[in-house]
Amino acid sequence: MSGARWESDARRRIRDMFADAGVRGWLHVAEVRRPAACVTIDPDEPVPVGSVYKVPLMVTFCRLADSGAIDPRQRVTVGAADRIPGPTGLSVLRDEVSMSLRDLVVLMMTVSDNTAAHVVLRRIGTAAVEAACRSLGMPDTLIQGGAATTFERLMTETGAESLSAAMKHLADNDTTVPAVVYDPLTKASSTPADMARLLRAIWTDQAASAESCAFMRDTMGKQPWGHRLASGFPYDDVTVSGKTGTFGSMRHEAGVVELADGSAYTAVVFTQAARADSRLPRADAVIGAAARSAVEELRGNEGT
Repeated sequence: MSGARWESDARRRIRDMFADAGVRGWLHVAEVRRPAACVTIDPDEPVPVGSVYKVPLMVTFCRLADSGAIDPRQRVTVGAADRIPGPTGLSVLRDEVSMSLRDLVVLMMTVSDNTAAHVVLRRIGTAAVEAACRSLGMPDTLIQGGAATTFERLMTETGAESLSAAMKHLADNDTTVPAVVYDPLTKASSTPADMARLLRAIWTDQAASAESCAFMRDTMGKQPWGHRLASGFPYDDVTVSGKTGTFGSMRHEAGVVELADGSAYTAVVFTQAARADSRLPRADAVIGAAARSAVEELRGNEGT
């Protein structure tokens, strides 16, 4: 079977999987060491990425730490005024907390702590993150002030008086959501191809120093969520490292799958569900299923 025909068949099967799960899907799965070997679906189309923006934020933090521009051990006190909404980490605490910038990065990546990410981004600045993205070959990635800006704009776009009211608006299947809510130009956004380049740079020690890249790989490997990318690889001898992202009807994950034979694959899957329910298990699970299908295609066609 020719390479073009094989890729067409693989893409068709994965598109059918997305359709069966009731989602629109974007995908980029590639071998880490041989990125030209890939399966893609609309890989260059920007979409709002939710908390996936925390990956380039982590990379920028590490690059600045490598250069000596920031001290990763600097302690920061986070009080009530510093907190932004979120279901995990510092966002749900009530009292002052003091910790290092580096530990804030760990929290924002492992449990997707919005407040930790907000504090780190405030220290680093959006311009620095976007500059790092450009230097790493990510022309279509925007940070737009991270989660705090996304929340502010969401309230304006929906006309809601509070963030909780805006989120309820997004989750109501009987309500029309303004198109601007999902406009990638107004939110933290990226493409599957951009995120795949960034993950490959982390896994090949090109994103920052070797020590920093090892820290990033280790941190991403500690993410506890197994309902998306990891659900497609439920084996003890397979390592899945990743970062989830959720925004309204959009569910994403960007990560790396490392198999027992030493091979590794960047796996970036973005989705948008047809329904706005906050819990759609099939929409979560198809992220892992689609990535697994793509990895199996690549492994089955090595050398062709």
